[in-house]
Amino acid sequence: MNYLAHIYLAGDSEESILGNMMGDFVKGAIGNNYHPEIAKGIRTHRKVDIFTDSHKKFRASKRLMSPRRSRFAGIIIDLAFDHFLVKNWASYSDTELDRFIRNAYELLKRHRTTLPERFRFFLPRMIDEDWLGSYCTLDGTGKAIDRISERLRRRFDRENALQGAIEEVESNYIELETNFNAFFPELISFVGNLRNEEPGDREFSILRSY
Repeated sequence: MNYLAHIYLAGDSEESILGNMMGDFVKGAIGNNYHPEIAKGIRTHRKVDIFTDSHKKFRASKRLMSPRRSRFAGIIIDLAFDHFLVKNWASYSDTELDRFIRNAYELLKRHRTTLPERFRFFLPRMIDEDWLGSYCTLDGTGKAIDRISERLRRRFDRENALQGAIEEVESNYIELETNFNAFFPELISFVGNLRNEEPGDREFSILRSY
């Protein structure tokens, strides 16, 4: 899953939300480098990624991608599933999406100094380009995919097949949404079970309670 889903699935505390958001930017052992709730959020992020990558509906979705983009199938489906979360937002949250996203950006700005250096570097661009809100449309999701393609191009100094991959989502749209609708409730249950194993977390994220 991508940023929006990780925030949605986060625990109640600001530290937990930060940890879930930081998961992609913290590699290796967590150690004692972070507040315990942030560390728990990072661990939750990693467990969500493992659950997602091994889920039959996620794997079936990856297989829908064309051979030339199979290498990037996980990235494409991550962003496509955030699009379907936005599309079906009312089924999962009583909080207006715009407010949810605005609260997330405010939280990240408020705790900017806690974020890993690479995340701090991306944060202004994330907010200015409204990465979380970009999943609302296929066009916005396509631009998000293309941004990742461009970052990979600069990093490895060569072109890649990820550019324009929104066409993969468009051509498999109905089946991908069906897979998402079967997968996401199971992911919510998985995270709920994790939370029940760790006393002290309340049921809903603060971003959903405003």
